[in-house]
Amino acid sequence: MNSSPWVCCQIGAREHYAIPRSLHQTGQLTSLITDAWVSPNSMFNALPDALLRSLRDRFHPDLETAPVQAFTASLLQFELHQKLQKTDGWDRTIARNSWFQKRAVKQLQTIAPRFAMRGIRPTLFTYSYAALEILRYAKSQGWHTVLGQIDPGPIEEAIVIREHEKHPALAPFWQPVPPFYWENWKLECETVDRIVVNSDWSRQALQQAGITAEKIDIVPLVYSPPEAARSFQRTYPDKFSVERPLRVLFLGQVILRKGIAALLETAQILQNEPIEFWIVGGIGIDRSQMNLPNIRWVGAVPRSEAAQYYQQADVFLFPTLSDGFGLTQLEAQAWKLPLIVSRFCGAVVKDGVDGVVLSDITGWEIAETLKNFLIQPEQLQKFYQHLEKCKSWGLVDLSRQLQTLK
Repeated sequence: MNSSPWVCCQIGAREHYAIPRSLHQTGQLTSLITDAWVSPNSMFNALPDALLRSLRDRFHPDLETAPVQAFTASLLQFELHQKLQKTDGWDRTIARNSWFQKRAVKQLQTIAPRFAMRGIRPTLFTYSYAALEILRYAKSQGWHTVLGQIDPGPIEEAIVIREHEKHPALAPFWQPVPPFYWENWKLECETVDRIVVNSDWSRQALQQAGITAEKIDIVPLVYSPPEAARSFQRTYPDKFSVERPLRVLFLGQVILRKGIAALLETAQILQNEPIEFWIVGGIGIDRSQMNLPNIRWVGAVPRSEAAQYYQQADVFLFPTLSDGFGLTQLEAQAWKLPLIVSRFCGAVVKDGVDGVVLSDITGWEIAETLKNFLIQPEQLQKFYQHLEKCKSWGLVDLSRQLQTLK
């Protein structure tokens, strides 16, 4: 592919806008079309804090000078209407995806003549599950199209269903994805020219779902560490104790797909050890099923507040059953925090070098790993020292990766 201009259609602040940021940095971003954008001078900053909270991260300084088109007022109206209609779960998600596509296509219709007059075929990038109508319009204009696959697709869904069958009491109101969702996704995959996944695990899962290997490219996620992380120094005690326990951080969606059942089992096994578990993120399970004294339920926090938990923890636990990548791995590493991770996500951790890759996602497996840290705290120090020497992959490199797509 040549270095043609790019148009990005993105619902939400996924991956901290990594794709449009990288393209803007290299002068290739013609337009970022997104659902909401709240810049520092936006009138939406005058909204009550309860409303603004969900929009707080809908801006990135790297895109301050970028051509951004957003539908913030329309989004607020949509969400209010959905609330009045008392929709939730998949019904609301599918309705939101449809709402975004209609508005994105209208915006594309306003900019398409510019390309046609100059004889330019841009590349359109958009994310899965909110992409079909956007892709169809782009293809009708002769544009090249790239789909960012946000997860491992229906193979992951099958894994999640099995986990919910094993632990029904933890999420009694959970519902699987409606069949229409997957039918729509298959049409997206058929329509688009290239599909970008973030890990080999996702590539394998898509191939199992029938997507041809020739259509799939692996482009790992990137993360630019905050400036404060670069000089951050981490210390470990010679011995963990009741007064200074081993602090294990879980940060993300508190749902069964993320391995929360194994985490709770671990906490139960280790409840008499000097270990405490910090669970940070939106809680999507019935936590009354497991109220243990060694668990600190923090709940959801704004992205800007996550740093304090990375700083104060001793080890990051990411026992996901399936993830397209797991950006929190890079966030934790940026703060030089050793990780315990599963194999079913992006391959970030070097086992035994900067963390531990679990051979099995069970409470006993995780508990044994944490017990070893209690016995040998110097192992965590060794992991930290390795992380201190590492540097993150930059956004310009991401742009170069995108240019290799054919």
